[in-house]
Amino acid sequence: MSQPAFISRRSFIRTSAAALATLPFAARSAPSANAAITLGSRRELFVDDFLIASLTGAELKLHKPEPRDVAIVCDSPWEGNTSAYYTIFRDGGRFRMYYRGSHFDEKTKKGTHPEFACYAESKDGITWTKPKLGVCEFNGSKDNNIVWTGDGSHNFAAFKDANPACAADARYKALAGGMTLVNGKKKSCLNALKSPDGIRWKRMADAVITAGAFDSQNLAFWDAERGEYRAFWRIFTSGYTDERGWKPEGVRAIRTATSKDFMHWENQADLKYVDSPPEHLYTNAVMPYFRAPHLFIAFPTRFQPKHQQVEPVFMSSRDGVLFRRWSEALIPITAPKDRDGNRSNYMTWGLLQLPGNDRELSVYATEAYYTGPGSRVRRFIFRTDGFVSVRAGGEGTLITKPLRFKGSRLLLNIASKGATRVELQDADGKPLPGFTLEDCAPITGDFIERAVAWKGRSLSSLSGKPVRLRFVLKDADLYSLRFAS
Repeated sequence: MSQPAFISRRSFIRTSAAALATLPFAARSAPSANAAITLGSRRELFVDDFLIASLTGAELKLHKPEPRDVAIVCDSPWEGNTSAYYTIFRDGGRFRMYYRGSHFDEKTKKGTHPEFACYAESKDGITWTKPKLGVCEFNGSKDNNIVWTGDGSHNFAAFKDANPACAADARYKALAGGMTLVNGKKKSCLNALKSPDGIRWKRMADAVITAGAFDSQNLAFWDAERGEYRAFWRIFTSGYTDERGWKPEGVRAIRTATSKDFMHWENQADLKYVDSPPEHLYTNAVMPYFRAPHLFIAFPTRFQPKHQQVEPVFMSSRDGVLFRRWSEALIPITAPKDRDGNRSNYMTWGLLQLPGNDRELSVYATEAYYTGPGSRVRRFIFRTDGFVSVRAGGEGTLITKPLRFKGSRLLLNIASKGATRVELQDADGKPLPGFTLEDCAPITGDFIERAVAWKGRSLSSLSGKPVRLRFVLKDADLYSLRFAS
């Protein structure tokens, strides 16, 4: 909670080195201080100091999403005020949403009906409908949007499998909670489910993951960048005793693993953090960022046991194990509305770019848990790539580490009130003729993708060579960069 918004490069390197020393050799992919980073033409976000050699008069700044209207209210008879664990993703020309339908009677302190896995869809990500699917029965009728009942309804987390080798009857997959026997004792686990259409589901394999505490949203997805499935689920740290208890020194934490077939999981590792204190993290909401899929971003929910309050935070990673986690609440409990209560401010698992709008990204967060006829989900918006920026309130300088790029143009996601300029230097920091600050056309304005110009010169002659970038920012936020042809 006491972590500053910006950590020094010295502190970052010291902490990263300690954390990396505990990782498998394959995960230690950070370049040495003197080696040029092979950037190619991929997009890089300034969510960490991966590219940063030095900052003067500037800092890394976390940005919070802005609230918009309520997207869905869970007030059907089979839903209710404890509906939760929402999964949202694009599927072709529509968006899909999966969630738990449940209701808690505050007088009797009991659930009023069994839990169900429910489904909604949208064409625009703003207005959502609950189709009558005719799949599962509730009170003698199948006129509802329920897709799964029984084991796993509590935390059914679905995704569309982008694995090109995926079987047609398993184009949609899910992890869902269950129970199994381990050494003769009954223990919680995660089961694997599959579906050909995202509506009709059946068991794929039982107890595919057993080492953990699964009363949370536990998720998996196909990682196209690395050619494997990746799972993230909840554990307790050393204080964990069983699936229903823990010792005071233990905290809710996150574990990951990889798989080639979604049923056999290996390379299990507990998430580690750069300069962050131990905190209860209830859900994880990890995903590859679609505009830079080598990066993992996540919106875990921080849980405060003393008063049962939850609040989302932001973190990012380059290997899925070592994360840079920000201490500031991403969506504070003061955001509209009904968030200041027991478990009433979860982030959903999903990040959408809505049709016809390339300048913003939509995320969703819950509200009104335990209150009203049904809990709600509200949409919030980020600027595209706008999770973290290099912020200079006046004049500030950013110098990158040496890097090798591919292309002829440098494109920036930047909002600059003053005249920002960029200089190219050799690996030793010497300005390159024709690409100095004086040669650079000033950048003023707000751009998702702005080409930098140096008196009409192309960067082609420097492609593949080690260079540094020097930014002189004037009242500006720099969010991301990439090189292109």
